[in-house]
Amino acid sequence: MSERLNLLKLHNQLKRPLILDGAMGSLLIDKGVISHPLLWTALSNINNPDLVKNIHYEYIKSGAEIIITNTFRTNPYVINKSNMNINTNDIVKKAIEIAFESRGEKEIIIAGSNAPAEDCYQRERTISYKELEYNHKTHIDILWENNVDIIWNETQSHKDEIEIICNHCYKNKIPFVVSLFFDEDLKILSGEYLYDIVEYINSFEPAAIGFNCIKPSAFIKYIEKYSLPPRWGFYFNCGAGNYNDENIVCGISPENYVNIVKSLLDLKPIFVGTCCGSNPSHIKAIKDLFNEIYRN
Repeated sequence: MSERLNLLKLHNQLKRPLILDGAMGSLLIDKGVISHPLLWTALSNINNPDLVKNIHYEYIKSGAEIIITNTFRTNPYVINKSNMNINTNDIVKKAIEIAFESRGEKEIIIAGSNAPAEDCYQRERTISYKELEYNHKTHIDILWENNVDIIWNETQSHKDEIEIICNHCYKNKIPFVVSLFFDEDLKILSGEYLYDIVEYINSFEPAAIGFNCIKPSAFIKYIEKYSLPPRWGFYFNCGAGNYNDENIVCGISPENYVNIVKSLLDLKPIFVGTCCGSNPSHIKAIKDLFNEIYRN
């Protein structure tokens, strides 16, 4: 087993923000994959592994230094609820194998995606706390045991999940990022103010705190009112329409997105990427910008 890559060490070496990849699910759907109501595009790890591998590869070729595994919907709760007779460990392991194959010998960080147990934009909890705890601990452990470099807890918006994730990763010395989704009132979906949640997460010494799948306007609203954590990053929603649209199409061009990125670099993010509705062209635009700004 090769030595795991360290996010902060690589950031310090490059002396600039690391480039995170972009959307996976919406690109798979664009390529003809049918979205499952619960598993979204996770079945592609089994049914269309070459498509997943090619998307990872295209992001790496465009400049990504962090790729996120296609495990956004491989957590035990949704796997069991789907009644698809799939083993969580098997589908997670396959997703990680694909990511490693895509990386090859390059120094690319493989981040294991751990998403909310239920739908990302669901305000009301239907899962019990015991189920929730089992779900996150099990999924994180499977990701880590299969040698990802870091656990990427993304689109998190419920305090109970955030508490379970932070305590488990901290206790077991697993490097992790928590990336948050919040509404226009600057609250996460369980009702707590974003500022208080950021302070809570920061006490567990994460590698970074992220903000993802939000509109750029919501993030601007936040930073106009509050300071950012010492280590932070972002990957904004690039889709047109509503967050939960079944078919996600691009609503922010690479040219417009890179202007947003440029406007935020003085705030010193440690990673920058894109979320739903994006494609490798967005990552290439970020890479070109960084080549221009951070030229030695």
